[in-house]
Amino acid sequence: MNILKQIIATACILIITYYTATAQAVPTTQATLAVTNAAIPTPKKALTHKDYDQWQSITEKYISNNGKLITYVVTPQEGDGTLYVSKPDATVLHTIPRGYNATITTDNSFVICKIKPPFKDTREAKIKKKKPEDLPKDSLAIIDLVKDTIIKIAKIKSYKTPEKASGYIAYLLEKQDAPKSKTSVVPDSTTQINQVLKMADSLRQVADSLVRKTQEAKLKGLSVLTPSPKKQEPKPKADEPVEEGTDLVIHNLYTLNKKIYTLTTEYYIDMYGNKILVETSKKNGDTTKKAMVLWHAFNTNKVDTICTSFNDAKSYKMDEQGTQVAFVIEKDSSAKALQKYYALLYYKLGMPTATTVLSKASSNLPKGVTVSPDFDNTFSKDGTQLYFGLAPIRQPKDTSLVDFETAKLDVWSHTDDYLQPQQLVQLQQELKRSYTTVLNTTTMQWTQVGNDSAERIQLINNGNTPYVLGSTTKGNRIAAQWQGYSLASYFLINNNTGSRTTIVRNTRANVSMSPQGKYAYWYNSTTKHWYTYNVATGATMQCTKGIKVPLYDEENDVPDEPSPHGIMQWKLGDDYLYVYDKYDIWQCDPSGIIPPMLLTNGRATTTTTRWNNTDREAQGIDLTKKYIFSEFNNTTKESNLNVLRINELKSDHSFTMPSTFRGFVQAKDSGSVYLYTAESPTKSPYLMYYQKKTDNSGNSINIIHEPNPQQANYNWYTTELITWKMLDGKISEGILYKPENFDPKKKYPIIFYFYERDADDLYNYRNPAPSASTVNIPWFTSNGYLIFDPNIYYKTGEPGQSAFNSVVSAAKHLTKKYSWVDSTKMGIQGQSWGGYQVAHLVTRTGMFAAAGAGAPVANMTSAYGGIRWGSGINRQFQYEHTQSRIGATLWQNQAAYLRNSPLFYANKVNTPLLIMHNDKDGAVPWYQGIEYFTALKRLQKKVWLLQYNDEDHNLIERRNRKDLSIRLGQFFDHYLKGAAMPPWMSKGVPATDKGINWGIE
Repeated sequence: MNILKQIIATACILIITYYTATAQAVPTTQATLAVTNAAIPTPKKALTHKDYDQWQSITEKYISNNGKLITYVVTPQEGDGTLYVSKPDATVLHTIPRGYNATITTDNSFVICKIKPPFKDTREAKIKKKKPEDLPKDSLAIIDLVKDTIIKIAKIKSYKTPEKASGYIAYLLEKQDAPKSKTSVVPDSTTQINQVLKMADSLRQVADSLVRKTQEAKLKGLSVLTPSPKKQEPKPKADEPVEEGTDLVIHNLYTLNKKIYTLTTEYYIDMYGNKILVETSKKNGDTTKKAMVLWHAFNTNKVDTICTSFNDAKSYKMDEQGTQVAFVIEKDSSAKALQKYYALLYYKLGMPTATTVLSKASSNLPKGVTVSPDFDNTFSKDGTQLYFGLAPIRQPKDTSLVDFETAKLDVWSHTDDYLQPQQLVQLQQELKRSYTTVLNTTTMQWTQVGNDSAERIQLINNGNTPYVLGSTTKGNRIAAQWQGYSLASYFLINNNTGSRTTIVRNTRANVSMSPQGKYAYWYNSTTKHWYTYNVATGATMQCTKGIKVPLYDEENDVPDEPSPHGIMQWKLGDDYLYVYDKYDIWQCDPSGIIPPMLLTNGRATTTTTRWNNTDREAQGIDLTKKYIFSEFNNTTKESNLNVLRINELKSDHSFTMPSTFRGFVQAKDSGSVYLYTAESPTKSPYLMYYQKKTDNSGNSINIIHEPNPQQANYNWYTTELITWKMLDGKISEGILYKPENFDPKKKYPIIFYFYERDADDLYNYRNPAPSASTVNIPWFTSNGYLIFDPNIYYKTGEPGQSAFNSVVSAAKHLTKKYSWVDSTKMGIQGQSWGGYQVAHLVTRTGMFAAAGAGAPVANMTSAYGGIRWGSGINRQFQYEHTQSRIGATLWQNQAAYLRNSPLFYANKVNTPLLIMHNDKDGAVPWYQGIEYFTALKRLQKKVWLLQYNDEDHNLIERRNRKDLSIRLGQFFDHYLKGAAMPPWMSKGVPATDKGINWGIE
């Protein structure tokens, strides 16, 4: 060993001596090195499929009420994320590895978050197939920003803080490990053998003695009496075991004092941090520990038991002030009972215990209904009304029937409101259906306002009004099969009497209520205007009368009425309704007296202005306040942000940026302070801080965090907006993606990816990630491809030809105009509707060298009557009125269905085609991909079908996404770059190799 060390040391000395001598022989100055490095830049790497995991995104962001503190989480696609606590100037105060789900207390003094276990620990536990309860658990971190300290608590389930107050946090612990028993001393084998032999010898002596006595008794003529077993007293029936709760800790953030509730199952803190409600379970084997509901007042530290001795309790709801609570309990049934009846309990501060409002024994409970355990009980904001649910009593299953002797089937009937698949998808929802009922918390009188002819109830003004908005589609549901919607009737329902006042009947519109409840409003798709209904007078008005520009989608190209651009918001007090057209905002008088007024001037410059709602509790637009508005230039695709009052919207906003802005969050107490993310093709979404100065002297804008610095090491992409004339003479536009190291002297393969219209996304960032279904643009451009995404404009009855009109014209335009586009190496790829268009295009042209179609419809005649298994609905409406754009039934225009079905022209396909269609596809029936594949296989065409097991329309499992990414790359690399064909393409993967050989090596 010593000799080896000496040899290595000698070799190291010789190497160092050699390089030192070489350096002395060829002297190089720092200036020379600088010139050399500048002349030969380090080439950037091409993305590989192994690079995806490191790519990060900002998954959470939060700003304190005073706008002076920010938390955000940066998470890689696979691995451990990090929570940062920062100042608005981007100074990081604290870094919490694996932190998430953060809260900043309302006094801006504490940050509280959960901490995930290390990714590798969870992964290893899953590899070992540990049970969920044995997987690594979350921890809790409490960061005191004043004292600059951090407290961490291991193994927590959840935590809660008051929404509008500070001081306390409650956190529920996971079940703690039982203490290990003392180690017993195990005797050695010799000792054990000797003990067994001694015991056996003793037993033999006892047995010999008994035999001897029995024989003597027989010789004397005596009978042998066998002692009768001792009579066992029946044991008392034990309580059915329950899942026991765990420890709940009430933690005072200022004093650090703690109170612990054992066996806790649920807990709720009121909005202002005055009370906490705690439910505890009974303890198995201990009859003294009963299930209880406790009410703990923080200010007095008093704890009241408001309910006890129940089997189940749920649907807890506190009022906003923390003085009332409602919940339901079940106390009479066994755990295995098929029918359980719940009671509604109500408690108000000062009452000795919760009182039963309604139960099975109540004489005024209507026949056939019971209190619903599934309704989301809700107090009105003012606490005067409680909304709870009554549910139909359903017939239980007959358990006496033998399972293997009873029929199992679904009965489809023409009289059904919904097709059987839709009924089965909605089964659990239907079994939990309940009807809204209102309790007056002053008189304790209740009124059922919902039923099967008012199945949908909307609360108005946070439930404060003496009426609700009811609606029903009863009698109109069957037509949804081919219409795609059901006509509905809307009415106001009185909370005290249940009486109804009709607003509008059998309308396609979605009727909503103004914030204060003074008006109902809706869009009429026939007249293409907005209407209001005055609750006080019962008058209906067209409030947008006089507006000459379209209030609907001007580029609508489906065979149906165009959708409206929507509304912005109401003015405080319900005085005005703000309505959008494509570009602008209109102020409309809901009474119809004052003519509409234009607030913006975007149509002249093709600039769309939109309000960003950052306060979900706001009851309308305050004319004295400033709001953040986004502006989008429809010509250049650039964006802008402005913080303005409503009356300032017409000012000139010429400054725009090649960026996209998203996810606005506002500081509640600090005026015009916002967090949001900005992105561009070359910058992944980064976190921005924006403050509008109160003196209007300008804006304060800071970059808080920019993820993915490693992107600078890779060959990225650039974007360019391309316009061209389609085959029908109309102008279209699309996005051209080019490699960052693009060389116009080279020839590049190109892939056309498309869906409908994506050109407005020119400045969106494309994340390098495993593919769920489509080509990943950063990977392909980084590896030497061009990608072009053209807009497609459709004509009714001609979806296939419309795709041909756009895509083929785009391909001809690019190859004619740009010498660096290789016309012999062009591919196409799309998913779902894009997959259909790919499947159609390869029957119409041979100009593409390879094609990829994800979840394509191949046969419109069979797809027309098929089922979208994810929702259970029929597909007829899609062909008659929406995306498939045939615009007629199969019997009205059979030729259009045949003409647009790729299957019937499969013999014309000469383009190698890769299909992905998965066996749990909930959108496009899986057999569509199979029909096309088997036809092409029969015709001896080059075709492959990737079927990912138990996967939906788009891939969910990351492992499958990684696999698809590799195969898409290999497929196009072979046909567009001349790479060797991988085994899965050349030989296939036989079932005998499944799970052993994936064929991608």
